[in-house]
Amino acid sequence: MLCDFHLHTAFSGDSETPPERQIEKAVLLGMERICITDHHDYDVSSPIDFILDFPAYFEALSRLRDRFRGRIRIEVGVELGLQGHIKDYLDALVRSWPFDFVIGSSHFIDGIDPYLDRFYEGRTEKEALSRFFEVSLEMVRSLDCFDSYGHLDYVLRYAPSKNKGFRAAEYMDLIDPLLKTLIQKGRALECNTGGFRYLLGHPNPCEDILLRYRELGGELLTVGSDAHTPEYVGCEFKKTAEILRSCGFRYYTVYHARRPEMLPL
Repeated sequence: MLCDFHLHTAFSGDSETPPERQIEKAVLLGMERICITDHHDYDVSSPIDFILDFPAYFEALSRLRDRFRGRIRIEVGVELGLQGHIKDYLDALVRSWPFDFVIGSSHFIDGIDPYLDRFYEGRTEKEALSRFFEVSLEMVRSLDCFDSYGHLDYVLRYAPSKNKGFRAAEYMDLIDPLLKTLIQKGRALECNTGGFRYLLGHPNPCEDILLRYRELGGELLTVGSDAHTPEYVGCEFKKTAEILRSCGFRYYTVYHARRPEMLPL
């Protein structure tokens, strides 16, 4: 079973799942290693509190590491919301805590979560998607606080038409340089299986983007379910492994102490 390197618990503002329940499900699935990556979106306007209590988080996960020792290896990570105006804050944060793995994700675009209808008001769906990828490219170029870039086409989960009619080729003028920048900087791309949960029929990003990343020479690739509840831990990992192999990948990437390790698919 692939190692799940994108998991949320009650330490995230949008989950009520105790971390031990996520860990127990991973053990049941036969995973050898996981990484808890709870949300931290700083300086955002949201009805959900996405501020992570780092002292309590590390204390709790340290206890659970001891409790589950010998059954599963637990890495401690975080999913950071990337925003250009908090660059110095994010850089200082990742230096201040002993993370094993840091996901960087574009959750707020011009201060608005694409989950909200108002992100699409006053512009066509294509213009909204283009703006999402434009800002994502800016974040990857300007920020160095993360190890893997999360769910690159996240916006498709909430777009008015979701991914109906979406063609990655129409946005490659933005996606291509984003992928090239990740490769040049030695950052990983995440394959997030949450897209299946949102009924897209594909992971995030979709197969065309994964294939293009591999064509460009991309090798660092993390896999995560983005599960907020136990039933989605390891969601569609078997299907995802087949997709990744069809795109030319033979390995995927896990992290410990912010250092990558390649494991066979």
